[in-house]
Amino acid sequence: MLIKTVGIVGAGQMGGGIAHVASLTNHKVILQDISLTACEKSLSFISKNMQKSVEKGKIAEIEKNKALQSIQCVTNLEDLRHCDIVIEAATEKWDIKKAIFNDLDRICKSETILASNTSSISINQIAGATRRPEQVIGMHFMNPVPIMVLVEVIRGLSTSDQTYSDVMTLSKTFGKIPLGCNDSPGFVSNRILLPMINEAVYTLAEGVASIESIDGIMKLGMNHPMGPLTLADFIGLDTCLYILNVIHIGMKQDKYRPCPLLEAYVQAGFLGKKTGKGFYDYSTREPQPHYLLERS
Repeated sequence: MLIKTVGIVGAGQMGGGIAHVASLTNHKVILQDISLTACEKSLSFISKNMQKSVEKGKIAEIEKNKALQSIQCVTNLEDLRHCDIVIEAATEKWDIKKAIFNDLDRICKSETILASNTSSISINQIAGATRRPEQVIGMHFMNPVPIMVLVEVIRGLSTSDQTYSDVMTLSKTFGKIPLGCNDSPGFVSNRILLPMINEAVYTLAEGVASIESIDGIMKLGMNHPMGPLTLADFIGLDTCLYILNVIHIGMKQDKYRPCPLLEAYVQAGFLGKKTGKGFYDYSTREPQPHYLLERS
């Protein structure tokens, strides 16, 4: 199926990023959020990012203007009825996603593909909320979307070969590298990444090393672009905890049990960069290690 119109549910960081890449690749984009203010804020952010690309010579001014004009902001899911694909990028909560997919299944034309940018929720579970499970698939973009090239494409048990092929082709059209996997808790990316982050938190909790040493050893020794505790702050500690709980429950193995120290940071409201404090304090120009308890 030739995909011309892309619907996106959720105008947050991920939804806005997907809108950015879709609009630059000659797709009509309908960006939906319950808040028009959120949509307009996202559009402004997209415009600023595109302007940086213009200044760096990566795209032309005319390309930027054409892309921005192709994005329509709406607040009603009904406005997505004629989309060829709808990519859900809403809050990572099952009850919210279930309601969205129930509505999209009712609203969208019969051939529309329904995709989710979920980082952990089962594609089979999402498909079960619709009457078109063969057209439900995972499209897990990496953050920041305009820069990261991977799209993790997740097949559910009922996902058709045609849907899978169409989404792989679309991802390549977006300028991404799609890599497929089957539905499983955490998929591939987070099933490997989150236990590493969790083990870094355990290492901190057990007093094996300081925050700086843990991150520094992984950066310098493993050539990671950022340390696991910095990365956890970037993802959001609440998001890390949520995904770990999904994997722990789904896999039923204690090796995926979230570290109590991670739970403590989340309970205290220290969620990472988005709240100004996590494993680091971002109130100063150079982030400083932030320990939940005074070190002895």
